[in-house]
Amino acid sequence: MDSTATDRFDTSRFEASRDRLASLAYRLLGSATDAEDAVQDAFLRWQAADRQQIKVPEAWLTKVVTNLCLDRLRSAQARRERTAGAWLPEPLLDGDPMLGPADTFEQRESVSLAVLTLMERLSPNERAVYLLREAFCYHHTEIAEILDITESASQQHLHRARHRITTARPRGSEFDPASARGIVEEFLAAATSGRMERLVALLTEDAIAIADSNGAGLAKTLLQYETPERIAAIARAGLKPTPAKRRLVGGMPAVHYALVNGAPAILFVLGDQVVGAVTFDVTDGKIATVRGIAAPARLVRLTETWRQRGPDTPLITRW
Repeated sequence: MDSTATDRFDTSRFEASRDRLASLAYRLLGSATDAEDAVQDAFLRWQAADRQQIKVPEAWLTKVVTNLCLDRLRSAQARRERTAGAWLPEPLLDGDPMLGPADTFEQRESVSLAVLTLMERLSPNERAVYLLREAFCYHHTEIAEILDITESASQQHLHRARHRITTARPRGSEFDPASARGIVEEFLAAATSGRMERLVALLTEDAIAIADSNGAGLAKTLLQYETPERIAAIARAGLKPTPAKRRLVGGMPAVHYALVNGAPAILFVLGDQVVGAVTFDVTDGKIATVRGIAAPARLVRLTETWRQRGPDTPLITRW
């Protein structure tokens, strides 16, 4: 096989692993943009490597991508952004290959916005071990090789990570899709019509709401609200349409129901551009968490995936 044919073959081998690598990187970083960058960096290293010496390409690529992501997590800039409270996981529309495997509860949970947020409490190594074991089913011997740690250390990292995730895990990670959609539609109807009592009744007593400063920029501190009454007031103020809000988004978007990172959501779509997303964690027939995402940089990939989907019937045609 000549060198050109070899390069094409090796490129094809990498491309066959790209979605899996991107899914791992996204889970580690919580950002589709950063995940794509990490996978591209891994491709450059793959091209530069002596590939004839790489016995198991999948293992080699997994190790490279994992460690590139850990370097990003440990970087000074990442620590500043996440410590300052400006960080929120980037939402992905269900069906996006970057969400990766979803056959088990652990795989689905590991890509939820709730657990991606909880993983911020883990050290980079704990995060990597937890994901490699729970979401990708690697054995501790393989994880030890990927992270250059001992098998015993891998087991300890997993134990600590599981404990931290389990004790803080949000309720209602698994939900009935039909009932969850009904709850979200009722929440939207109550908010857009200003019915405060119904909004409060749809929220759990310990509900929280998080928003990214209405898209004012990634450097802004996240806004967080507690108590059902406060959240209901914010939802009514944010979701009830007004001329000022329509000017802000550039028109009258349609409002669609969707699944985002496995959770129910509503999307505000203007033309073919998603200009806002609100996601919900639903438990026992009530809403436990509301996340509002409007920063354009966090909606780029979601918009790209949305454009690839066939049109559906909006909940609200002209908000």
